[in-house]
Amino acid sequence: MKSFGSDNHSGVHPDILKALAAANVEHDMAYGDDKVTARLQQLFKNLFGAQAEAFPVFNGTGANVVCLQAMTQSHHGIICAETAHINVDECGAPEKHTGCKLLTVPPVDGKLTPESVKKHFEAFGFQHHSQPKVISISQSTELGTLYTPAEIKALADLAHANDMYLHIDGSRLSNAAAALNMPFKQFTTDCGVDALSFGGTKCGLLMGEVVVFLRPELARDALYVRKQAMQLYSKMRFVSAQFEAFLSNDLWKTMAAHSNRMAALLGAELAKLPGVKLAYPVQANGVFAAMPRKAIDTLLADYFFYVWNEERDEVRLMCSFDTTEEDIRAFLDAAKKAVM
Repeated sequence: MKSFGSDNHSGVHPDILKALAAANVEHDMAYGDDKVTARLQQLFKNLFGAQAEAFPVFNGTGANVVCLQAMTQSHHGIICAETAHINVDECGAPEKHTGCKLLTVPPVDGKLTPESVKKHFEAFGFQHHSQPKVISISQSTELGTLYTPAEIKALADLAHANDMYLHIDGSRLSNAAAALNMPFKQFTTDCGVDALSFGGTKCGLLMGEVVVFLRPELARDALYVRKQAMQLYSKMRFVSAQFEAFLSNDLWKTMAAHSNRMAALLGAELAKLPGVKLAYPVQANGVFAAMPRKAIDTLLADYFFYVWNEERDEVRLMCSFDTTEEDIRAFLDAAKKAVM
């Protein structure tokens, strides 16, 4: 039975496994000096623009830490949503490794706005306060919602007007691109994003993420930042080979669009059940819904998913590249019985 707990719970796409096997047939250089990683650099330039510099790493927390370390000094502050992964789910790693204070903002449907982040701008020039240097957002957000290009540009413009950077935690950036039906560059580089983490593990890869700097000055010392952050993988070709396959022939889009469709189906049908209410718009591959506590407990006996908010009896249901319509229908049948 498929888990709806996380898109991290899925297996590895067969094409990714084939790419790993193909990279395993001969010796190659270590630490990113291999042929596959060289080809991957050009792929990311094709996606994000000629100035893009890509740095494969182990995992999402590491990707965010490397991004943020390259953008800050320890007296700086990083503005993010209260729900942000860097604030809630990374065990203080961004604060430990950057030395920066996270300056949180209550989000609206998971998102920041220029108006909401300005409350931290009163610290500028005041030596007793951390100096805001980065606005960090997630795309898609931790609540399954999406920033429009206009919303991202507004935050980037505000950041740049105040000598700050805009960072995107893109662990599900592929789901966002598929949902927005636009190239990655259109809602990142073209909107003024300075750096981002590009997710793979939640999208059907065995392991690995990529740090992408869109400003040359941020990439200047990234090799050393990555090494100190313990994110330099010696046999890097095995990370790069996965991303090369993922980004070729629109495999990423096929996989992300499918998981998004499954979430849309699940959300639409759940909303029809008595006592069930969607908590946020279903815009990517996550469904957040409030339902009767008794129904939640009944479903948890047979399915794994997270109760996201105990006070509101709100659950999170994540769809993956290998979630099938049959999986959705089976869960819906169980949910219908549970709420009756």
